Amino acid sequence: MVFQCVNTRHPLNQFRDEMDRLLSGVAEYTATSAGLWPRISRGQHAVNLWEDGDTLNVELEVPGLSSDQVEISVVSGELTIGLNRPNNKEEGVLFHRRERWFGQVKRVLRLPFDVDADRVAAELNDGILKITLPKAESAKPRKIAVASAS
Repeated sequence: MVFQCVNTRHPLNQFRDEMDRLLSGVAEYTATSAGLWPRISRGQHAVNLWEDGDTLNVELEVPGLSSDQVEISVVSGELTIGLNRPNNKEEGVLFHRRERWFGQVKRVLRLPFDVDADRVAAELNDGILKITLPKAESAKPRKIAVASAS
C-alpha cells in the first residue's frame, strides 16, 4: 500500500506564511543588532495634533530628552521638530538588545492653517513636548458686514 502526502493548503496561504516567517526573522535580527528596523521607525514618535479655538496644539512623546536636545521651527506652513539623543557608548559593554534610538531625528508636520510664528510656545514636561501654535490673524474667520442696496 502506498501513502501519498497531499498538501491541502492554498499556495497563496503557504506563500504568506513563508513571507511572515522570513520577515519576522529579519525583524528579530535587525532589532537586536540596531540595524535597519530601528531606523525605519526611529523618526515616528507618537504625535497628537488638535485645534482648540484659535490655537493649534501638538503633543509629542520624547522620553529621556532634555530641552536642549529639542529644536523647533515653523517655516512655510510646516512645523519641524528636531530631536538629538547622543550615543553614550560604554566601553567593555556587550549589548544583547538595544532598541532605544540615538542620533538625530526630525519630524515634519504640515500645519492645517497659517500660525503666528512669533507667538509659538513650547514646554517639555515628564517626557511630553507640548507646542502651542496660535492662529495667524489671516487664518481666523472674519465677519463680513453686508450692505443694504436700498
